[in-house]
Amino acid sequence: MGFNAYGQPACDALVAFLADRAVDVVCFESPDLTTNNEDPAMPTTPPDNSLPPRPAFAFTPRIDRIVLSPDPPDRTPITHAVPGIQVQGYFADDLRREARFLLRLPNDWNGRAVVAGAPGTRSEFASDYAWSDYVLQRGYAYASQNKGILNLFLSTADDQLACRLNPDSTTYAHFYALSPEDGVRPERTWTDWTDYMLEVARLARGAIQTHYGRPPRYTYAVGTSNGGYQVRRAIETAPELFSGGVDWEGTFPKNVLDYLPPAIRNIPDYIASGYDPDSQAARNIRAAGFPPDIFNAAGASLWKLYSDSYWEVTACEWQKEFDFTYDTYGAGLGNYDFHQRAEITAVRERFSHFETTGKITRPLITLAGTLDALLPIQRQARAYAETVRRHLREGEHENAPQYRLYEIQNGNHIEFYRNRVGIEFTQLEYIQPHAQHAFNLLVSHVEHHSRLPPDQCVPRGGSISDHPSERGHCSRLLVP
Repeated sequence: MGFNAYGQPACDALVAFLADRAVDVVCFESPDLTTNNEDPAMPTTPPDNSLPPRPAFAFTPRIDRIVLSPDPPDRTPITHAVPGIQVQGYFADDLRREARFLLRLPNDWNGRAVVAGAPGTRSEFASDYAWSDYVLQRGYAYASQNKGILNLFLSTADDQLACRLNPDSTTYAHFYALSPEDGVRPERTWTDWTDYMLEVARLARGAIQTHYGRPPRYTYAVGTSNGGYQVRRAIETAPELFSGGVDWEGTFPKNVLDYLPPAIRNIPDYIASGYDPDSQAARNIRAAGFPPDIFNAAGASLWKLYSDSYWEVTACEWQKEFDFTYDTYGAGLGNYDFHQRAEITAVRERFSHFETTGKITRPLITLAGTLDALLPIQRQARAYAETVRRHLREGEHENAPQYRLYEIQNGNHIEFYRNRVGIEFTQLEYIQPHAQHAFNLLVSHVEHHSRLPPDQCVPRGGSISDHPSERGHCSRLLVP
């Protein structure tokens, strides 16, 4: 068992600190906190479906960690083992027993901490490949959480809160984000996503103080997709907890139900046209804010891949959360009119409690790909960037925090779409290495007052530069 600065057994001290803050705590000394550790007894990332008596798909940490990361050999390199202490468990204040946290405390600590958001509705282990492996090897303590929710369980069409997986599917998923297994709508809302990001930051600070004998000097927020949303909200609402953040394709909530329905409505006609880019359906999808479609060597369409995997199920989940009286499959998600529904229901008010404000008081970097076909850059990253800039202009002062938007030419939302066997859209570029580079730039800015490189379009094969060839937005969403 490891030992802390006071000579007490490390796990004993940590469990004692967590006694009134957490339940079902598991603490163990690990010879390697990176994902190279596959020890069956105490693996860094536990097996899927390993939270009995929860049903299948409620807890899928190994599936989660591959969703947004490239497949090997392009995954985060691991050059050495990182021995230390791993702690995981449930937040004690969650009576539903879903809200989970993760702490990793390396023996060779650099005095700093990283707090990670969770993408989608995925687990506290979802960023193990993209972020944990990267920062642990550099000596950072690492903390994560699951937004207070488990993932999903399989259900049926008779379940009013279930979503079918795609337009052709007969499989329905009931997301814990919408309700517990008994089908009763939760009193809590998605505003908990922010609360648990802040709670794990406080928990990590106390655990680090307990373990190392001093708190972290700097704490950075990182996250991807819905985890990027958590980063934005953390920087907006609790600057006292964070030194800065890196938001990798974070979600800009209020536009989601505006641009997804036109894509859902027009994709069948686009397919029927033989994927004609000049068809009215293709023009309608692009007019909704989507980047141009591309095709892999086998002739598969990127739009079709996103339609089959994300468009409808994402729209369904958001609609059922914010406008649960709408007839999802009777009236049709493709016919959903956000602006009309906002006039006759409370949907706009519900969004107002959840949406980002752009009112940052700590430095923040956003990265987004120009070919993101789930959170398209024109309706998402650029919209949030303008919200931040408007706030900074309105409150302009000498010590205003730095904000940057780095657009990755031909980047997309799902990293493995570039190199997974059988998919392989080679026109795509990875965002992960640029996000990790941006993290280093943020640390240098916060700790050494280095100026962040300007907003820019990062060209294919290029990197974030102090002297970019194309400042601001990428002039084209797709380049060969």
